[in-house]
Amino acid sequence: MAEINSTYILEKLNAHFGEGIILHSEEPYNFLTITAKSEFNIEILKFLFNDADLRVQFMTDLTVVHYPEKKQDFVVVYHLHSLENNYRLRLKFPLSKASLHIKTATAVFATANWLEREAYDFFGVDFVGHPDLRRILNVDHMEAFPLRKEFPLEDPNRIDKKDSFFGR
Repeated sequence: MAEINSTYILEKLNAHFGEGIILHSEEPYNFLTITAKSEFNIEILKFLFNDADLRVQFMTDLTVVHYPEKKQDFVVVYHLHSLENNYRLRLKFPLSKASLHIKTATAVFATANWLEREAYDFFGVDFVGHPDLRRILNVDHMEAFPLRKEFPLEDPNRIDKKDSFFGR
């Protein structure tokens, strides 16, 4: 088995999926970060999980980042860890606001279940095929997604925050 490093991981992914699936890669602070096409998220995650050398079998975290000023408004970010080989990597899958759909990773990583529910709850990303995609922390009837940049910092309907109560 070859030494597992960023170059080796990228070569394996490119050899398996071909050119064009990986959009960008970088290594900020020696942390391999791969940006790929969102329609291949499950295929890439399954490959990393099942590959005999790589064995990336633990999802540390999943989140979404909202960049309203960029072409791809949202990015789904997976932080993965190979416990056996002791390395971490980050996968990013960009989504547009018009199409906030990505396949669920619950069939690959059990930890994805609640993490995807949280990402849905706060950003409104639809994880297609999720077994129970509903709000987990906010109230069920809430219509907004509070971690989006367009969400107001304070509820304009709150009467306890009126300036007149504070002598302003």
